[in-house]
Amino acid sequence: MYSMTICGNLLIILVVSSSRSLHSPMYFFLTQLSFTDILLSTTIVPNMLHIVLCEGSYVSLITCLIQYYFFIASESLECLLLTVMSYDRYQAICNPLHYNMVMDLTFCLKAVLLCWVMMIAVTLTLSVTMSHLWFCGPNVIDHFFCDFDPLLELSCSDTLFIKIEGMILAVPIVPCPFIVILVSYMYIIITILKIPSVTGRQKTFSTCSSHLAVVSLYYGSLIIMYLFPNMGNVKKILSLFYTVVTPLLNPMIYSLSNRDIKQAFRKLSSKMLAVL
Repeated sequence: MYSMTICGNLLIILVVSSSRSLHSPMYFFLTQLSFTDILLSTTIVPNMLHIVLCEGSYVSLITCLIQYYFFIASESLECLLLTVMSYDRYQAICNPLHYNMVMDLTFCLKAVLLCWVMMIAVTLTLSVTMSHLWFCGPNVIDHFFCDFDPLLELSCSDTLFIKIEGMILAVPIVPCPFIVILVSYMYIIITILKIPSVTGRQKTFSTCSSHLAVVSLYYGSLIIMYLFPNMGNVKKILSLFYTVVTPLLNPMIYSLSNRDIKQAFRKLSSKMLAVL
């Protein structure tokens, strides 16, 4: 699964980068999402495989904190990128005449830069606070990676402040983007329902079906886990879903249901075979 995740997302980046027909805002954001999935999967899976193969593992505090920082960074970036992609679909369907003017290269670069700045700000803030905690034992993490709650359970310091800080910092990363996505799709659905022909509605909906599927998978597991935090092993399964399964499924969803990507992949394959 890890190998397929890396290969699938690298293939998406390669296909989009090599095909001029895919040089559009939607596919630009898709390459950023693929990079984030590679980062997320690489942060979690290799260490998890080591734990499974060795039936347990030892990790230093510094290494554990570094894994947590990269996990927070990739999760935050994924949430923000999915939001930007939903806004792109909103403009394409609800405001098609002004799409090229609104979603120009400058806007796309600024949007991605803003996502990175917000991600770095949240990660650094939590990192600084977490690094000031005192960890004196017990030193066994009841999880397959260094997440927020399992780390706080090991701390001998008062964790009330960092819990409040974490809740506040989560607002612009999870609830606010999710609301933006919901509002965007409300307008998208209203616009699609106004299209008189069934064929037109199906064709228009197909342009955002991949993104909607990815959002549903990712936010569905994320929201259930954080709304019901005391679920024991169920929480671990949900964590496994959005850290391992979702990065694997994302390139499959976009490639299998997207005609443009499949055509670009065939052209790239033909060129590579011709060179060989």
